Amino acid sequence: MDELTHIPDPPAPDLLEHAFPPDGLPRYEWAAAPAGMPAAAWTTEPTHRDGQQGGLPLTVEDGIRIYDLMCAFTGASGALRQAEFFVYRPADRRMLEAAVERHAGGAPVEPTTWIRASRADAELVRGLGVRETGMLASASDYHTFHKFRDGGRRAAARTYLDAVRAVLDAGLRPRLHLEDATRAPEAFVLPFAEAVIAAAEPYGPAQAPKFRICDTMGLGLPWEGVTGPRSVPGQVRRLRGLGLRADDLEFHPHNDMHLVVANCLAAVMAGCAVVNGTLLGKGERTGNAPLEGVLVHLVGMGLAGPPDLRALNDLADLYEAMGEPLPAKYPLYGRDAHRTRAGIHADGLNKYWRMYAPFDVPRLLGRPLEVSLTKDSGLAGLVFVVRQHTGREPAKDDPALRAVHDELTRQFDAGRQTAVEWEEVRGLLAQAEAAVPA
Repeated sequence: MDELTHIPDPPAPDLLEHAFPPDGLPRYEWAAAPAGMPAAAWTTEPTHRDGQQGGLPLTVEDGIRIYDLMCAFTGASGALRQAEFFVYRPADRRMLEAAVERHAGGAPVEPTTWIRASRADAELVRGLGVRETGMLASASDYHTFHKFRDGGRRAAARTYLDAVRAVLDAGLRPRLHLEDATRAPEAFVLPFAEAVIAAAEPYGPAQAPKFRICDTMGLGLPWEGVTGPRSVPGQVRRLRGLGLRADDLEFHPHNDMHLVVANCLAAVMAGCAVVNGTLLGKGERTGNAPLEGVLVHLVGMGLAGPPDLRALNDLADLYEAMGEPLPAKYPLYGRDAHRTRAGIHADGLNKYWRMYAPFDVPRLLGRPLEVSLTKDSGLAGLVFVVRQHTGREPAKDDPALRAVHDELTRQFDAGRQTAVEWEEVRGLLAQAEAAVPA
């Protein structure tokens, strides 16, 4: 008796296309949608601030080009809605002015600003043509006790609240950046947020405050059951409990502890509609949330419209030209992100390429699936490379192909460590074909 008869054997494969559509990004399917998850979610972008703080050497021209690529990326999707600018240096103000002018002409990404929470800084953003400004409001005792001359929570809160009133008087919407929120006591964050809401109430809905939950050191955790401020969903739910709407909240994490995308999704599922991060993850230390990675999931959840992911190839090229290339294995857009060196993977690509692609990478990202030949890539890898670059389907028993494979095997057995690319294969193949008798 065949002990495996209980395994169904259908006449055609079930590729689970309801979850992995051949023409789109992978979809989420909920047994039960998370309680409180917003009906829509989107992103905002601080490369002109946090990218520069992380060492990105922006000229005015590069900064304007990055803004234009943000607009090309989001298009009409609404996936990326705002870009955040410094205002302290003339070069930053010129970038901002260009973005304000483009937005007034119909560009889809709204420029906003970032200031320290002080009355003097609030004056800097008056009359710049923006409707909203971010304000640094350090929230943990690590900051409030060591940044202020008087020390302590009340001194910090008084300074921040005075700046909030100045921003409101300037006709702008304040966005409070709760720095180090994942180490901040609830006894500070919630009363301070309530005071900001009360201060803004007379100014009407257009100036209702927003709050950005900043996981500054990447210490947040994506689980509900964690106690204290480290629970990202807990942070969101507590602030929502003050009567804030989903789109009054943003989540801004860093990747120090490898949880940046997971924490973004946890924040959204708990009721935060906006994720603040950078395209291609530029930012301080280990970087900000990579928005392209976050949006792949938000689109899959049905919360965001699909942006033009192909536009980020130009952004990756720009960063390389600026001396800030992506790591070769950076997800989705790194040089080697879709390159295999394993023979078993190459064989799978030859037989059915979707076996080793998470979605239709060539169509949606505009990037090829590639094979580099190493001692492990075998004859299948060679077949893939020849087919990819010539368009013909070589047989594995082709004498010229076998000769090239034998030569590469000889080189690797002799100690070669570098991969073999098409340019070298092409030369070896031409020699082998010339040597094969007619």
